[in-house]
Amino acid sequence: MATVTFREERCKGCELCISVCPEKIIALAEHYNAMGFHPATVVEIDKCKACAICARMCPDVVIEVVKEEKQD
Repeated sequence: MATVTFREERCKGCELCISVCPEKIIALAEHYNAMGFHPATVVEIDKCKACAICARMCPDVVIEVVKEEKQD
């Protein structure tokens, strides 16, 4: 499981993260942020593999991905 955090107030809705997500689980939100953009968000967090490709691709460092270790 992964935790993905988008700093919505800084997102410009460029869609780069959407285009590179191998699981296709990122979309633009319907609401606007303070800058007037639709921020990106994860729509199916349970399918996230924590690859962090989205975070590496983001030009504004909006995304943080944390992979949670499995508990035995």
